[in-house]
Amino acid sequence: MNNDYQLFTRKTRAIIFNLQANAIQRMLDFDYVCKREKPSVAAIINPNAKRGGYHKTFWGTKEILIPIYQNLTEASAKHQDADVLINFSSFRSAYPTSMEALDIDTFRTVVIIAEGVPERRARKLAAYAKLKNKTVIGPATVGGILAGGFKIGNTGGTIQNIIASGLHKSGSVGFVSKSGGMSNEAYNIIHKNTDGLYEGIAIGGDANPGSTLIEHLLRYEANPKVKMLVCLGEVGGTEEYKIVEAVKSGKITKPVVCWVTGTIASKMTGEVQFGHAGAKAGSDKETAGAKNKALKEVGVVVPESFDDYGEKIRETFEKLNLKTVKTEKTVPPIPEDYKQLKAESKVRKPTNIICTITDDTGEEPLYAGLPMSKVIESNMPLGEMIGLLWFKKKLPDFAAKYIEIVLRLTADHGPCVSGAHNTIVTARAGRDLMSAVASGILTIGPRFGGAVSGAAKHFGNAIAQGMTPLEFIKYMKAKGVNIQGIGHRIKSATNPDVRVTLLKKFAKENFPKTTHLDYALEVEKITLTKRNNLILNVDGCIGVLFLDLMESCGDLFSEKEKEEIIEFGILNGLFMLGRTIGMIGHYFDQNRLRSRLYRHPMDDVLYDTPDPKDLGYDL
Repeated sequence: MNNDYQLFTRKTRAIIFNLQANAIQRMLDFDYVCKREKPSVAAIINPNAKRGGYHKTFWGTKEILIPIYQNLTEASAKHQDADVLINFSSFRSAYPTSMEALDIDTFRTVVIIAEGVPERRARKLAAYAKLKNKTVIGPATVGGILAGGFKIGNTGGTIQNIIASGLHKSGSVGFVSKSGGMSNEAYNIIHKNTDGLYEGIAIGGDANPGSTLIEHLLRYEANPKVKMLVCLGEVGGTEEYKIVEAVKSGKITKPVVCWVTGTIASKMTGEVQFGHAGAKAGSDKETAGAKNKALKEVGVVVPESFDDYGEKIRETFEKLNLKTVKTEKTVPPIPEDYKQLKAESKVRKPTNIICTITDDTGEEPLYAGLPMSKVIESNMPLGEMIGLLWFKKKLPDFAAKYIEIVLRLTADHGPCVSGAHNTIVTARAGRDLMSAVASGILTIGPRFGGAVSGAAKHFGNAIAQGMTPLEFIKYMKAKGVNIQGIGHRIKSATNPDVRVTLLKKFAKENFPKTTHLDYALEVEKITLTKRNNLILNVDGCIGVLFLDLMESCGDLFSEKEKEEIIEFGILNGLFMLGRTIGMIGHYFDQNRLRSRLYRHPMDDVLYDTPDPKDLGYDL
C-alpha cells in the first residue's frame, strides 16, 4: 500500500474506466458544491468505442466535455495529473485492466468497483499493489471520499445526501468499513455527532480486499488532520485482530470507535453467510462477538449495539476537547436534473421544434395521431399514408390512388434526363448512395420536374381571376413569363406523352370534377396552334389535377390550406418522391455493372475558344 497517508486532495483527478454517466455526474456535482477549481474527472476509457470523442456532462449549470480514449496508455499519457483509476469494468476484465493500471507510473490508487473478482486474482492484485507501493481499494467497493475534496463514483449517494451528511466540508474523523452501504449511514452518524468526516473508505466486502481496515486506520493515525478513528467491521475473517494488536502495541494512539456487525449470527444455528463474500465466520474467533470483545479489552470504544454507535462516537469526540468552530460552509445552488424535474412535473421548458404530423414519444410512432401498427395492420395504401403525413388528412380513395399513380409514372424516365444522369455520373465516380441520389435530386427545378407547383400556381391564379384561356396566354406573354406545365422537348400533339394520357383518363373516370384540367386543355388547344410541342406536359397535368383533387374533396381542404400547399411547393414533392425511386435504381444499376468513372465524349462538345491574338497575346 502507498506509504503516503494522504491518498486524496482537493486537486486529485481520476480517470474512469467504462463510461458511467451517472457516477461521473455525481462526482462533478460533488466537485461543484465543494468549489473545486477543476473537475475531478480528467478522462474516460471506453474500450468499445471505435474512436475517441467526448462525453458531454454538467459542471454546475455549465456543460463541459470530458475526453474519451480507447485505452489506458493513451489516456494516462495525455492526463498525467490523474493519479486515480476508478475501474468500472466487469468482474471478468477487472483483473487485467487493474494490473495494467498498476504498471502505469502516474496511477497511485486503483479503485475496483466490480464484485465477483476471483479470490486468487484479488490476492494477486493486492500483492502486486504492495510491490509497486500503490493502493488498491476494492474489489466490491463503492469507493471512498475525502470530505470537501474528492469523491469516488457513487460514494455518499445523491448530492442532496452528500450535503445532508456534511460531506461537502472537511471534519476530523477518519472512517473505514467493509460495507459501502453501511458507510453512507456511518457518514451521516459521524456528521451528527462530531465536527464531520475527514476521509472515509469502503474497502469492499470480498474476502481478499486490495487494502485492509488496519492499513487505512494507520494512514489516519499518521495524518495530523485526523483526530479520531471510526471503524465498522463485520463477521468473518480476522482483520479486526490487527486493529487490536495495533492499539495494544501503540501503533494506534488516537481514540478508536469500532463496531463489528453480525452479532445476530450467534443466535442462529449453523454457519451464516451475510451479504458480503467475506462475511461468514469459520470459527469462534471470526464471530462478531469475539472480535468486539477483543477490541474492547484493549481500550477501543465498542458500543453495546449499532443502535448506540452514534452515541459512543459523540462521547469520544467530546473528550478530545478540540477547539473547533463548527461553521456552515456556503453551498452553491445545486442544479437539479432536468429529466427528474420533468418526470415530477416540476419544470416547464419551451420547445425549439414543433411537430404536428408525427409523435414518437410513446411506445410506437403516431402518424397524424394514428398508431403506426394500425397503418400496417390495415394495409393502408401509400397514397393515404402520404395524405396523413403531408396534409394530416384521410384522403378519399380516388385522391389516394391518384397520388400513387403519380409516384409510379414519375419513378423514372430513362438515364438521359438530368436527375438520372447526375445520379449515374456520381455513382460512377465511386460516391455513396446518398451523394449520388442527392446530386440527382438537386437538378429538380423549374426546367425539370419542379414545374408541378408552378403550373398549379399559374393555372390556379388564372381561373381565380376569371381569365379566359386566351386572356391567360396573352397575360403571361405580356409579362414575358413562360407558362409552367406547357411544352415538351420531345413529346408533341402527334407524339403524346403516355403519362399525361393515363392521368387524364384516371381523372375523367374517378374525379367528381376536373375544372382545372379542362381549363388547361383549352389553353393547350391555343398553344398548339403556335407550335406542335406546346402540349400540357406531365408536370402541368400533375399540378392542375391536384387542384381538382382538392376541390373534389369538398371541405376537407380549406382555402388557406390550398394556398399553402401551392405556395410552399409541396406538389414538387410528388415528383421528387417518385423520381427518387428511379435514381436509387440507377445507382444500384451502375454499381452492379461495375461501371468505371464517366468521362463525357469530346466529340459531343463544341469547343469554341477565343484566338489568343484577339486577347492581346503574341504567340
